[in-house]
Amino acid sequence: MPRSRAPGTAPSAPTRPRLVLIGTGGTIAATAGDARTLTGYQVTQGIEAMLAAIPGATDVADIRCEQPFNVDSRDLSTAQVLRLARQAERHLRDPDVDAVVITHGTDSLEETAFFLHLTVRSPKPVVLIGAMRPASALSADGPLNLVNALLTAAHPASRDRGVLVVLNDRIIAARHAAKRHTTRVDAFGADGAGVLGAVTDGRVRYAARPELPETAPFDLSGLRALPPVDIILDYQDAPLHPYSAALQAGSRGLVVAAMGNGSLSPAAVRGCAQAIRRGLVCIRASRVPDGLVTDDAAHANGPLAAHALNPLQARIALRLALARGMDRAEIAELLRRL
Repeated sequence: MPRSRAPGTAPSAPTRPRLVLIGTGGTIAATAGDARTLTGYQVTQGIEAMLAAIPGATDVADIRCEQPFNVDSRDLSTAQVLRLARQAERHLRDPDVDAVVITHGTDSLEETAFFLHLTVRSPKPVVLIGAMRPASALSADGPLNLVNALLTAAHPASRDRGVLVVLNDRIIAARHAAKRHTTRVDAFGADGAGVLGAVTDGRVRYAARPELPETAPFDLSGLRALPPVDIILDYQDAPLHPYSAALQAGSRGLVVAAMGNGSLSPAAVRGCAQAIRRGLVCIRASRVPDGLVTDDAAHANGPLAAHALNPLQARIALRLALARGMDRAEIAELLRRL
């Protein structure tokens, strides 16, 4: 039952959500010299200026802005992604913060989102958002994307749904987010149950809840760097030299973007065998956008199956697993769970 109020006292004002908005750059923070220019732009806007330019954005919540860096996401380093994850987790531990929103370039947004999915432990919402058109463009999509992300982060129903990506009115689980078109504003999609809901006319509507572990499988504490892992594309008549080059360069693991259900060319079979003899962990993912890569008796002692992970996700998971000293059997079980 609602609490009774003493006679003559005024009702207290509802508490506004308290958000931290972290700007990292990307197309959403970029401008070009002509409103019709949709490519060839430069990152120019800081997060505070971007927020101030959107009518009504600050009405959603009390928002504190931070700008750890301001770059195109194709230029992001592992050190910067680790810094971003630590920054987000620090804010999420703060009882005076209800959620974190991160602006990000779309080129590598899915990689950062999946990394955060694996490492950030909090029931509070973490929402990533970007844009396909620069801020200077006609019909720029960034302002509405940002408002929708703020609305999603501020909504109570967003708790305990894991890391989210909000783009083009969709709310997508970071575990399933993938860029599927090079330029369209609806570039991001998700297979299966990846689309959790939508933001329509300023209202957050959820239709699904993702199947997620209670906590992220990797702890950020003490994690200062990640070992190098390469992705090698497989195809008809593929050569062996990419595997030799990866070994020579000091790779600690390999992910093969293989054909079909993780099918390997003769060179990929030989290359992975060579890498495994040298102590590397190899994973068979698929260059096919949708579907699982299943276990195969023919590869029982060879590369592990990526199962539901695409090559980019498999690389991130393998780097984290190697950094934590997991062995082959432990990594195989991890890939089945993810």
